[in-house]
Amino acid sequence: MVQELLKKYIWLVQTLIRAGDRGLTLEELDRRWESRFGTGYARRTFNNHREAVEELFDIRIRCNRSTSRYFISGAAGMEDSDASAAWLINTFTVNEMLSLSRERLSGRVSVEDIPSGQRYLTAIIGAMTENSELKIAYRKYTSDEVSEYTLQPYAVKESARRWYLVAWCHEREAVRVYGLDRIVNLEHTGRQFRMPQDFDVDALFATNFGVYLSSERPVEIVFKASVKEAGYLRDLPIHPSQKETGNDGERITFSIFVRPNESLLMELFRLGSRIEVVSPDPIREKLMSEASALSELYGSRMPD
Repeated sequence: MVQELLKKYIWLVQTLIRAGDRGLTLEELDRRWESRFGTGYARRTFNNHREAVEELFDIRIRCNRSTSRYFISGAAGMEDSDASAAWLINTFTVNEMLSLSRERLSGRVSVEDIPSGQRYLTAIIGAMTENSELKIAYRKYTSDEVSEYTLQPYAVKESARRWYLVAWCHEREAVRVYGLDRIVNLEHTGRQFRMPQDFDVDALFATNFGVYLSSERPVEIVFKASVKEAGYLRDLPIHPSQKETGNDGERITFSIFVRPNESLLMELFRLGSRIEVVSPDPIREKLMSEASALSELYGSRMPD
């Protein structure tokens, strides 16, 4: 039921985005709705969907009273102005398009799998819209033991091809992050919760890397990259705080403000010699140590 409603919300938003600032009348929406879903689009249903879209995506469907046309203001630039809403819309839209065209485009569409994302994502988002508590059975990476947690689902976050649930955990009395691919079972408790008014998932992770809520103090990390690599870094920054701070014609200097963790070190090391971390020294030393260990590992055995 929740998944079907989400599809209809997405359809409404995408239909009005395609219509542009001119918008559509309810009669025009009704014809498109009937063509897609096979039933009429009652005004009451449409108004309920308008309210749900605003609550879920923070997108307001307006009405031009002089023409009775409904529209999303600034639809053409909406994706640039609201990345989180655009991400959610695009995620569900692409999934729906792939589902509808799977047979017709067999062998022509290739996507990377995100473990368990689609299995639990819609159920979790449904619980978020209704402020409904969840109970999960969860298996950690470091153990085969399954633990049960009662959660208030605050947000979902995608990182490195994996989905995560950010939630208040009753048992731990703190906000925790849970990988959807480690959830063994998920069910509703039937209880409601009150969402904290000041919660903002982007602010929560503003100085963290990935999905790890580190207690370390954030530091400025300065690194240099070749002109070629800088182009990739501009298109896909290492961290949202990334800034370009210098250019000597041969190398571009960047900086990020973040709490160092193992995941960040792995990302910096993955870039190898394409970047050089200039500061701080502890980060340079850890990368040098990792490089030395790798060199020793591969240099300790001569090829046959």
